Order: sequence, then structure tokens, then C-alpha cells
Amino acid sequence: MGRFLLMGRLTMMFAPLAIIVGLSAVASLLGFGLLRLAGDVLPLHKVISKLTLILLLLSIFPLRNMLRLSWAELGFTPAPRFFKQMGQGLLFAVLTLAPVLLLLYALDVHVWDSSRVWTPGKVLEKTALSLFLALLIGVGEEMLFRGLLLSALRRRLPLLAAMGVSAFYYAALHFLKSKTQIPHAEQTLGSGFRLMAEAFVNWLDPRYLTALLALFVVGVFLAVLRTRVPQSLALCIGCHAGWVWQIKISKDLCNVNLQSDYLYLVNTAYDGVVGPLVGVWLTIAVWAWLKIGQLPKPEN
Repeated sequence: MGRFLLMGRLTMMFAPLAIIVGLSAVASLLGFGLLRLAGDVLPLHKVISKLTLILLLLSIFPLRNMLRLSWAELGFTPAPRFFKQMGQGLLFAVLTLAPVLLLLYALDVHVWDSSRVWTPGKVLEKTALSLFLALLIGVGEEMLFRGLLLSALRRRLPLLAAMGVSAFYYAALHFLKSKTQIPHAEQTLGSGFRLMAEAFVNWLDPRYLTALLALFVVGVFLAVLRTRVPQSLALCIGCHAGWVWQIKISKDLCNVNLQSDYLYLVNTAYDGVVGPLVGVWLTIAVWAWLKIGQLPKPEN
């Protein structure tokens, strides 16, 4: 009995990896085919990356039916509460990330980009566009990781294991990219698989280690939020979108100072924001929340 239980748990832990590999392979073939039809309009690696993400998001719907998960089990709640939670999540994101960005600016890790000219209209346009894109990212990734994946894992794994596994896949997916440029005339049916292999190797690249660990902590933080507050997917969406929004704005306004004495606080190979400081800060926040915060009991 114990052996079957262990096998079931291992299957649940590695099933997401199998799905990611399978959909990446499909995206590699589709990407090659699309560029054969459309011509040299986009780099192959970008087409494959976007197609993989689209296929992962589309997979939510058939997988939800296969696993017999209701929308409520994924964390959805009626519209009024959903949008209220999303607003609360956005506010929570500002409270948790703004101090980090201000500290990075105060330490000259981030420096103002004086080469860019900003008008009130341009600032408003950039802010609104960044928020819209951040919400799209937040909705898609939270439905996938704190909705479908975490809910499915909790059926077979202990809560902490489910949170850890979902956080790992969330972090790892951010590095599933290749930057190798293959000229259109040299692309073959196997080119996508070459790029796919390079993308998976990024998981072992030491340059990304601190960013990977920090994003793992982000995933744990959002999983804690999702499991401690009933039907709180919108809260996670708002928080996730708020973080992405602030990072986008910060990168528009500031540059990373590669000469800073405190450069080790960020990962310059990733985005110049996520890194050791974010990881430590959110680890403290999770600990304080669980130890001190008065939160509802975990969902059953």
C-alpha cells in the first residue's frame, strides 16, 4: 500500500514536467510550421516560447475537466468578491514590493534613466499599458499555478509538498527560454528541438540560481496566500499583477548600475530586480505572516 502511495505521489510531482516537455515539443513543431508559412517575421525561439505558454494556458481547460476540479476549487469566487480581492491584491503588492524598489534606488543599484523624456500623457499611457499587461500575466499564471496545479497536487500530496512543487514549477518556467538566433534559411524541423533543449538547460545555469530561488519564494508566498484564504485566486492574481506592474515601471524609469557595491542584491542575468533581496524579504514576510498574522485556517 505504501509503495502505491509513493508511486502516486511521484507521478503527481513529475506529471507537470511531462506536460511541459510535451507541449514544448508541440510548440517547436508548430513554430517551425508557422514560420514556413509566414516567412521570416519573428525569431524562432520567440515563437516557440510564446506558443508553449499559450498551449500551457489552453491546457487548463481540458485538464480541469479531466481532474474534475470545479472553478471554486481552483479558487474562483463570485464576481463582486473576485474584483474586491483583486484590488486588495494590487494594494498588497505595492506594500510588499515598493520598499524593495525604493531600497534598491537608495543604494544606487537602480539609477534614474535621465536619457528618457517623460510627459504626463506618456507616463499615464505607459502606466496603464503596463498594468494591462501585468493583469494578463497575473490571470494566466495564477490560473495555471495557484489554480490548476496547486489544487491538483493537494489531492495527492501533503500541503507543504504541494506548495513546494507548485512553486518550483512556477519558478522554473520563467527560465524556459532560449536566445539562440537561427537564420530563417537554416531552420529545419529539428531546429525547434535544439532550442527547446537549450531552454531546459537554463534550469542548471548557475547565473540564474539566485533569481530561481527568489522566484521559488515568490511561488511559496502566493501558495500560502492561496491556501490560507478560502477561494483567493483573485487575491493572488492582484498580488502577482501588482508585482509585475511595479517591475515593468521600474525598468522603464531606471537602469541597473553595474558598478554598485550592492549589485549582489539583484540578479542581473535575469531582470535586475528579482534576486537575493526579494527572496530574503518575502521569506521574512511568509514567516511573519504564518507566525504572527491572524489568518483563516487552511482550506480543506
